Amino acid sequence: MNETGHTAPGPGTIREAAARIAGRVHHTPVLTNAAISRMLGAEILFKCENFQKVGAFKARGATNAVFSLSAGELRKGVCTHSSGNHAQALARAAALAGAKAFIVMPSNSSRIKVEAVREYGGAVTFCEPTLEARESTLAELRERTGAVEIHPYNDLRIIAGQATACLELVGETAPLDIIMAPVGGGGLLSGTALSAHYFSPATRVIAAEPEMADDAYRSFRQKEFVPSVNPHTMADGLRTSLGTLTFPIILQHVSDIVTCSEPSIIRAMRLIWERMKILVEPSSAVPLAALLEGKADIAGKRVGIILSGGNVDLDALPWIKP
Repeated sequence: MNETGHTAPGPGTIREAAARIAGRVHHTPVLTNAAISRMLGAEILFKCENFQKVGAFKARGATNAVFSLSAGELRKGVCTHSSGNHAQALARAAALAGAKAFIVMPSNSSRIKVEAVREYGGAVTFCEPTLEARESTLAELRERTGAVEIHPYNDLRIIAGQATACLELVGETAPLDIIMAPVGGGGLLSGTALSAHYFSPATRVIAAEPEMADDAYRSFRQKEFVPSVNPHTMADGLRTSLGTLTFPIILQHVSDIVTCSEPSIIRAMRLIWERMKILVEPSSAVPLAALLEGKADIAGKRVGIILSGGNVDLDALPWIKP
């Protein structure tokens, strides 16, 4: 039990989540690229959640959370606030369960993600791009609709669902020295850290974050919560603050958090597009960007990187100047 009074998901809970979402989400592939591995002097294995349902790992947690609810709980629908990927994932999961989804999205959300939420049947309410505005708008919506809130990351059902990506990764690869994941609210990172701890305990977990949104880095270093305040990074999925559930797990089970610059995110994103011929969004490229900057000692090691998603607005690519 952590300082919040909640017990982190155990190995059985994570395996139950994997069984619950099986057939409702993809078991995504693990790919390698000789050029990138050679460039970094390490064996790099990419867990491709950009190929996941809704184009991101968020499908795992949202599906686990929704299908953990009773029929009575689902009757009035589910609700959340999200900049995009969780919004899409919850709208899709709700649709699969025959429930309504009410989504609060900041006004600067990616156009392609807003459209996707609506295509999955989600009802979108916009708010100002601050955490305070997201939470207050959601509180009003929740009171009006009676919907069950499914937080994008500060929810044990979400954390257990996100942990299944790492469960798959360590289950189908030879032992990894390091697993890297990007960090925003910490749902993916805390789930990854738990799965590594339970199922591959010799593996170190390192998170990566943009310098322009380095609240998790500072929180980790100071061992106390530092909020994200209107960060300016192209990695829109990493603009949120850590949660009361995710932060203690990260402090206990993550080895390090490193940062990278915006130009390095562009370089890493382009490298994946050009060398691997797959689409990833800026948030996905952050761990590779940190490695390109030499932020972690990986020489000669086997490194797994979770590519978190691939939802990109092709009319607003970061390397094309308007």
